Amino acid sequence: MMGIMDFIEAQRRVNILKELIKENNEAYYVNDAPKITDFEYDELFRELKRLENEYPLLITPDSPTQKVGDKISDGFKEYKHKYRLYSLDNSNNYEDLRKWYERVIKEFTIQNELELVVELKIDGLSCALSYEKGILKIGATRGNGIVGENITDNIKSIKGIPQKLSKPLNLEVRGEVYMPISSFEKLNEENIKRGLREFANPRNAAAGSLRQLDATVTAKRDLHFFAYTAISEEENLFKTHSEALALLKELGFNVNPNYKVVKGINPVIEQCEIWSTERFNQDYATDGMVIKINDLAKQNELGYTSRAPKWATAFKFPPEEVWTRLEGIELSIGKTGAVTPVALLTPVQLAGTIVKRASLHNFDEINRLRINIGNEVLIKKAAEIIPKVIKKREEEDLGIYETPKYCPVCNSPLIKPEGEVVLYCSNSKDCPAQIQGKIEFWASKEAMDIDGVGETIVEKLLEKKLISDFADLYKLTVEDFMQLDLIKEKSADNLYNAIQASKTPSMTKFLTALSIKHIGKETADLIANEYPTIDTIKTATEEELTKIDGIGEKAAKSIIDFFKDENNITILNKLQEYGVTPKGSAVEKISNIFEGKTFVITGTLSQPRNNFEEKIKQLGGKVSSSVSKKTSYVLAGENPGSKFDKATQLGVIILTERDFDLLAQRNNDEKKF
Repeated sequence: MMGIMDFIEAQRRVNILKELIKENNEAYYVNDAPKITDFEYDELFRELKRLENEYPLLITPDSPTQKVGDKISDGFKEYKHKYRLYSLDNSNNYEDLRKWYERVIKEFTIQNELELVVELKIDGLSCALSYEKGILKIGATRGNGIVGENITDNIKSIKGIPQKLSKPLNLEVRGEVYMPISSFEKLNEENIKRGLREFANPRNAAAGSLRQLDATVTAKRDLHFFAYTAISEEENLFKTHSEALALLKELGFNVNPNYKVVKGINPVIEQCEIWSTERFNQDYATDGMVIKINDLAKQNELGYTSRAPKWATAFKFPPEEVWTRLEGIELSIGKTGAVTPVALLTPVQLAGTIVKRASLHNFDEINRLRINIGNEVLIKKAAEIIPKVIKKREEEDLGIYETPKYCPVCNSPLIKPEGEVVLYCSNSKDCPAQIQGKIEFWASKEAMDIDGVGETIVEKLLEKKLISDFADLYKLTVEDFMQLDLIKEKSADNLYNAIQASKTPSMTKFLTALSIKHIGKETADLIANEYPTIDTIKTATEEELTKIDGIGEKAAKSIIDFFKDENNITILNKLQEYGVTPKGSAVEKISNIFEGKTFVITGTLSQPRNNFEEKIKQLGGKVSSSVSKKTSYVLAGENPGSKFDKATQLGVIILTERDFDLLAQRNNDEKKF
């Protein structure tokens, strides 16, 4: 019999799993920047499904097990799919694969083995293409399966996607947009040279390229398309999945040739065994196999769960792990002075690439692993591309790598703030690594977004002693840039103009770009909403800052410390002298009816979230990213998640969109709600 304590513990764990899965869904589907491996994500998902099966009362409509994908980007128009795009259930062992087959067989009264199609699971971005009388009309991302992003202009630039079919059919074609591994490596090499960010893996490179707002950028990237299914309302066009694949090939689509029609589950497992190693010989990334019932009538008979077809499943390859030797440890210094240890390894093949470096995170992690230079270590790839050290050979005892006491760049003492695991270089003013890191970040897309000013340009400017901090970027002339190697007049003009164009940033961007410890974009936005000018921030006290919902003691102290530092004041004065003038809140107030009110927005709303944030600010309110006792209202859309739960626990008023609209229409005199 289930005990109440067991139920409470299961409920606690389910809420944690929901939040972790939603957070990683956003990282993967929206930001194209996964934080964990597919294997680790699937383990979280399986645990959630297991707990929900044990405790059905914990299943809620907002659970990731009840829906597909995640929210869509605000940058594209929404497109409601004609036919829903489902996700796939998956397994990572053959026992579970056999259980899936046994469940399917029980649904049919057949004596022979069931005919299946087994094909490679391409690691790309799922898309749906709608053709009317053979003409491509719409190309859309999967999104949440019901609503995706209309990316038709970008789709038209991709190899393997015909804009006109060889037959005038009404058809929806689904497939994966991917970037070949060779093209991915070339793109990253070019990005490094230009000082741009590297993509984590081919899937993210494809997603980032496909979701460019400027279709000409997409056209320049080497994107390809494998069609994997078709949907048609025309009778007798195809009766099996393999016939659909043959038709797609006939119509001019690229269909991955490495699929096989088999009978029974044993040949499926044989194919999984073969491709677990053979996949590394292909010029595209794969993360598993997809198994489908071949007969479409049987597919229709089986149907779907709330998020996945019952007639198909995926087998996910386990993460590859290999042993290699730790040859050295490199210490990297970031823009805030944070010291990050990086493992230098004997080169080894891992998941299709040669790995020479791996993350060690921090020195607490080194102590936990008890590793030292010379140890043989086990490494695996996080998010399928970023290697990390897991452990060392137990029998090897070479001691533990000694935590450094001095900065490897400027030899200043390293410090470890109370309550933190990271070491910092104490020389924020003169450490060359910190100076370069701050300048690079100032110019980055996340901060001032100065096109063309990346790592290489910053290095050259520092070498020539043309700048000493990010404020000096604004004193540079076209002639200064032409002193740099390989920079011609046109490029020099472009760099100069890009810097000049950044002189009037929003206060949020400006604060973010200053590289203040613990101050990211969201925190900067909260401060910018409260303090419209740098001068008002300078005079704020720690107590005043912590009164802002969402600003903790660490962030408040960092702000105070930053504006006490004479070097920082000098840089701010230089920025002012060069004409860099941050704007206050970009939202002009039209009323004070929400004055003193803090809102948290959660769930899927009828309009982009930015629209509601702007309206709240126009009416004098503030928007926070987290729910607390200080929160006045939570505006909740569909599938609101853990913020809704926390608001309920704290007794915070929860508004629907209609409630919010009614509240916003109140007269200025109605101050009490």
